[in-house]
Amino acid sequence: MRVAVVGKGGSGKTTTSAIVARTMARHGATVVALDCDSNPNLGLSLGVGDFETERLESMRESLDEGGEEHAPGWDDLIARFGSDAPDGVRLAVVSRIDNPSPG
Repeated sequence: MRVAVVGKGGSGKTTTSAIVARTMARHGATVVALDCDSNPNLGLSLGVGDFETERLESMRESLDEGGEEHAPGWDDLIARFGSDAPDGVRLAVVSRIDNPSPG
């Protein structure tokens, strides 16, 4: 299952995303949360803390500036650019996903 949360700025997208992600993980689902926001704060809402949230954002900025190579696939993206959040949620801060595999 894939769930996307969209809406106007300040409408609670990040908070809603964190609650849904942690609730689903607590009920046994494998959850990967992707923060695609230009101001990525999902890490804070998920509980990974300031340092880890900033580290993930810096990695994304390095990719956007060409300082690091994009991941060639989903598993590599999560392994290289992901972080473990509470309740078994895996978090990645991304700007885009090239060639997503269906399924």
